[in-house]
Amino acid sequence: MGQPISNQPVTARRVLSFRMSFDPNIPATNADATSAMFRSQFNGLKALIDAVPTLTAAQVDSTKTLPQGTPANASVSVIGNTLHFSFDLPQGQEGTQGVMGAQGPPFAQAVVDAVNTVDANTPAAVSVSFDGSNVRFTFDIPRGFEGAAGEVSQAQLDCAIDGTSANTNGIGTLDTAFADPPTLADLEALRQKMNEMILNGRR
Repeated sequence: MGQPISNQPVTARRVLSFRMSFDPNIPATNADATSAMFRSQFNGLKALIDAVPTLTAAQVDSTKTLPQGTPANASVSVIGNTLHFSFDLPQGQEGTQGVMGAQGPPFAQAVVDAVNTVDANTPAAVSVSFDGSNVRFTFDIPRGFEGAAGEVSQAQLDCAIDGTSANTNGIGTLDTAFADPPTLADLEALRQKMNEMILNGRR
């Protein structure tokens, strides 16, 4: 007896080659689909997904200020598992002049909080603050450089300088009372007198 004849029509089948990497051209139009072909495509897609790095952190590397009118720009990169940003931002336009503030409160008097002696190489300095009623001063005055050894004894030196005037004896006092509240002229007189004392105290 001969072999039974199948009732299924005999058609020509296209043999498809497949690879383990994803190919967007597979399956071709009108091609027969096979499990091996789909398995290869799915494995290729999985390999692409697995290759995407997992981001665990983000950081801003730099922020630059650009001239006015320059377009803003931002750059992004991935290094390892970190997302890196860099921004270029144009500066804003200059604002209008603000409203003048109200007149500040008058001060009652000037107070010298401290006069500090600093190293000889340190410049003299004055710091000024206002506590709401008093102008407060702190002076830093450098000590003089040490001189060369003298040819006299300490007793002779003490005798020679005994009774000599202190450095500030040549500075006049501020005998004129300030106005209440003090005027700008009063403040200028105080500033000049403080400068005179600082300069006189320098070596």
